[in-house]
Amino acid sequence: MALGNCEVAVALLLFLSCSSSVYGDAGDTITTSQPIKDPEAIVSAGNQFKLGFFSPVNSTYRYVGIWYSNISVATPVLWVANRNNPINDSSGMMTISEDGNLVVLNGQGEVRWSSNVSIGFNQSTAQLTDDGNLVLKAGQNGNLVWQSFQQPTDTYFSKMRFIANARTGNKTLLTSWRSSSDPSVGNFSAGINPLGIPEFFIWYNGLPFWRSGPWGGQHFIGIPRMSTSVYLRGFTLQDQGDGTFILSLVLDPAYRLTYVLTSRGKLTEQYWDYGKQGWEYTWEAQSTECDIYGKCGPFGSCDAQNSPICTCLKGFVPKNQDEWNKGIWTSGCVRMTSLQCDRIQKGSEVGKEDGFMKLEMMKVPTFAEYWSNPSSEQECKDECLKNCSCVAYSYYNGFGCMAWTGNLIDIQKFSEAGTDLNIRLAYTELGNYSNFIQFSFTNFSFVRCA
Repeated sequence: MALGNCEVAVALLLFLSCSSSVYGDAGDTITTSQPIKDPEAIVSAGNQFKLGFFSPVNSTYRYVGIWYSNISVATPVLWVANRNNPINDSSGMMTISEDGNLVVLNGQGEVRWSSNVSIGFNQSTAQLTDDGNLVLKAGQNGNLVWQSFQQPTDTYFSKMRFIANARTGNKTLLTSWRSSSDPSVGNFSAGINPLGIPEFFIWYNGLPFWRSGPWGGQHFIGIPRMSTSVYLRGFTLQDQGDGTFILSLVLDPAYRLTYVLTSRGKLTEQYWDYGKQGWEYTWEAQSTECDIYGKCGPFGSCDAQNSPICTCLKGFVPKNQDEWNKGIWTSGCVRMTSLQCDRIQKGSEVGKEDGFMKLEMMKVPTFAEYWSNPSSEQECKDECLKNCSCVAYSYYNGFGCMAWTGNLIDIQKFSEAGTDLNIRLAYTELGNYSNFIQFSFTNFSFVRCA
């Protein structure tokens, strides 16, 4: 479904103030003897991308950026070099420095941005490829020493890769602009969280803000449209076996598809419609209040179709009833009846074995663990039941067994897609419900939760 005139997305379609260069375009390379000076530009060999100087809307500052070439209307800036250090006039230049780095200089020769790699000599060449990647090569063999794809700004497009390593913590991140007029680093970042089963996250000043749900083998489970969208379904995620995960989009660059992390923390999808000669907006996250990370707190479930949107799972009650009544749900819910393992540890009467309550079409909680041994849903259930730390499981066809320990955070009820989530409860809490009913402490009425 198209987003129409989405205010945030439209604000990012920046009107480039690059006038036609009186010098003309200088091929696709930058060298010590062939710099580009504002307003000059270089164009990739196949005329797919352009690199040059621009000013954002409502700004006179000058930046070096990359955007799609040969489009007659406003086009999004895909990458910005000196995003945190603008040039305040049209005296700027991009060139190769004495130490071989690619640099942006102002009229006084001061460095406003540098590729900042160790090369040691100035025999380097920068080239803009037909993938939209600015690459720096050094030495007689032309060894690749730096590329813009490794240092993206706010936009992801075909041929780029998100890389994250669970052991080192290193990851490729999109970082939002401060505003539509200011490309400096904003409050939001986005990339792969490789802990547990990999997920795609948006962070607000380092704190989780939105997540995709775990990778289920072919798509992210927490994005309902991903299994049907022609673009979203083109993503692949590879496990390199050393803690490194690589997310990439297998799509012809001619489609001119971009994902932009806006200054307000939304991830928007847009593509160039050759027939209409305009940009079409087709998807965004977040789209409802329930998409905000941890909206209902631990053991709370969010349903955008309900009012109020947050309810405690069956067998749980609000941790802070006063806050819950006011619509402040982030403290979440606590269990009413102890599980069998807890009763054994406390020396209480053990009673009957725990069981599971099934919730359908769910966005499962964050930080799922992948259990490789269970080969069926029954085995997944049995493994969870005999593990005292396991509080929930899900068996996703084509992927396998996912399990959770500790608090269950960021659970959401979908109207389509998602998967089954099985919550561990004490036997006395189970009842004989196929669709369980829960008492709401907010308005003292019975509401359907799943």
